[in-house]
Amino acid sequence: MSDQENTLVCRCEDITLAEIRRVIADGYKTIDEIKRVSRAGMGPCQGRTCRLLIAQELSRHFGTPMEEVLMPTFRPLVKPVKLGSFVRSSGSGHGENGSTAGSQPSDSAKGGSK
Repeated sequence: MSDQENTLVCRCEDITLAEIRRVIADGYKTIDEIKRVSRAGMGPCQGRTCRLLIAQELSRHFGTPMEEVLMPTFRPLVKPVKLGSFVRSSGSGHGENGSTAGSQPSDSAKGGSK
């Protein structure tokens, strides 16, 4: 294998040019297909580095201009969010409808008095 074949295309998933070429030779024709079978573009950078390199290799292999290479589908990143960020805090302990969610019923509400 030549030095060029050992070139890392996707640094995040440690995928070489030889692996990308093998996947293309197996019949995969789009960046999305290559992403699904090789994981190229699924690392922390989400393909920011390797997407264009894979597109260039597809262009070279099929003899098509870069503009005709179908770009992948982009989805928003999944980011953990604290549940507290969904709760609207008014400081009064009452929800939007005036209820006191999570509070204990008073003695009079229980039917008893002291």
